[in-house]
Amino acid sequence: MKKFLFAVLTILMFALCTGCGETLTYKHLTPNQAKEMMESDPNVIVLDVRTIQEYEKKHIVNAVLLPIEDLRNNDFSKLPDKNAKILVYCWTGRRAQDSADILVKNGYRNVYEFGGIVDWTGETEGTGEGEDPK
Repeated sequence: MKKFLFAVLTILMFALCTGCGETLTYKHLTPNQAKEMMESDPNVIVLDVRTIQEYEKKHIVNAVLLPIEDLRNNDFSKLPDKNAKILVYCWTGRRAQDSADILVKNGYRNVYEFGGIVDWTGETEGTGEGEDPK
């Protein structure tokens, strides 16, 4: 009976721990891969993590602005679905990587980082005014 009870408890422990130790991470895409994903999935969220000034100057069409500082302050209000497919970009890619990491650490499961708008060849919109960030 003790062996049976031990076996049942062991199985139960493993069943309850499904996903325990699972390491979530974001995936890197090229800008072309990101563009293909945007074209094939109308529900994908394109997330711009730059400042509002940078966004107003030039951004990918239909991108959602959520500056990295907001993410650092735990403001995820524009991203209520942690299972949504999120494509993150910034100016050159550094803030996109940091932001993707923040999202994953906060439970977002489908995060993709594709660098910066400097490498983007797809459609953009904005004022085009002002200097490029350094």
